[in-house]
Amino acid sequence: MEKGRLDPRLRLIQEAPMEGKVVLLRVDHNVVKKGRIKDPYRIDATIGTLYAIAAAGGKPILITHVGRPRDKKTDNLTCREEESVEPIARYIEQRLPVNIHVQGFPIDPQRGIRHLDASIAQALEDLKKGKIGMIYLPNSRWFQGEQSKGPEREIFANELAAIADIYVNDAFGSWRAHASTYDVAGELPSFAGILLQKELMNLHRVLEPERPFVGIVAGAKYDTKIGPLKALYKKVDHLVLGGLMYNTFVAARYGVDIAGVSEEDRALAMELVELDRDGKKIVEMPFLIESETFGERVEGKYRSVEIGDLKQRRTAGYILDIDPRSFEDKKIVDIITTARTIFVNAVMGFMPLYFEGSRALYNLIGSNDSAARLFAGGDTLQELRNLCPGIYMAGLDDPGTYYFTGGGSVLAAIEQGTPYDLKPVKALMDD
Repeated sequence: MEKGRLDPRLRLIQEAPMEGKVVLLRVDHNVVKKGRIKDPYRIDATIGTLYAIAAAGGKPILITHVGRPRDKKTDNLTCREEESVEPIARYIEQRLPVNIHVQGFPIDPQRGIRHLDASIAQALEDLKKGKIGMIYLPNSRWFQGEQSKGPEREIFANELAAIADIYVNDAFGSWRAHASTYDVAGELPSFAGILLQKELMNLHRVLEPERPFVGIVAGAKYDTKIGPLKALYKKVDHLVLGGLMYNTFVAARYGVDIAGVSEEDRALAMELVELDRDGKKIVEMPFLIESETFGERVEGKYRSVEIGDLKQRRTAGYILDIDPRSFEDKKIVDIITTARTIFVNAVMGFMPLYFEGSRALYNLIGSNDSAARLFAGGDTLQELRNLCPGIYMAGLDDPGTYYFTGGGSVLAAIEQGTPYDLKPVKALMDD
């Protein structure tokens, strides 16, 4: 398969016969926090698919997940108003000349929405007759069957299939196989949306990068990212780590006891340490921000420390940011500014208290306008937009820059070596 081309087995929305048909469109509009839209980019990115459905005469029903309503310990579902899709529907109405009906269903206080029941019948009739422009279903994770491993999941997938004629997946960021991203695709003629196609076409720039290739990854979850990190390590020429990932690597590599780094994560990090003994690809940050407190920024209780000092004293408080001076270091500046491909899934500091490291990093990346600059992940895009709005806005119109709507999706594709083995994508392909 040629670079930038889609796998010919992928069924495309452009091929779907949609005239007069009800189209169930799975999107990733997971952009609501505490009842407000934090960054509309993921919504805006799906507008092309909504236009395509309208142009082909389709009648769209949208569904997305928002937040994490399920308690993993008790398995209870809490349908909080602050995780409603209502703000998303109102935002789309501002962008497009349509009226959107947000459908409600009875809610069990502990089990969420048990069924997509017949109460939707009137709205479906209005949609087919053109009395409303779209239907937006409740948060997919409010439904008991969405993430269930029991019979509720099959029931929910069947209920979704019963209200539509066609299924379109445009949710690249929702790469895990749930009822609304995977199961329902087997129940209806299913196709890839415009955004999903765009994301897949841009992934070749990460999977088959122009070199030198610099990967920049940060985050708070080490255990879930060790697999993708090892796969990315093998691809890059240089790997920059931040956040808990870098703290964990430093703790494992140099035997430093760092506050907040667990023994379990430290043991996992030894795999990366062993890889780097020969590869020497992980870029050492010469200056870090150490704090005595976590969860607050108290003057006099945080300071810049040199990595050499940490190695000597073998103990540290909370490392909550990369000191911006690290991104003035000649070696690091050379690595970033001479790269031909830069992949970024990284917020370097403990936000919103420690933002200086991220801003310095994004500014340095922004100075390299000859590289392919590939940003991924909701938090990364949000902070790039907040901290460096000029760089963010310029990137929207720059063919060399791409903003992936899903950071975890890109990392999963890197780990597997292809996006076409991700179950929700595989469900849209001919055998």
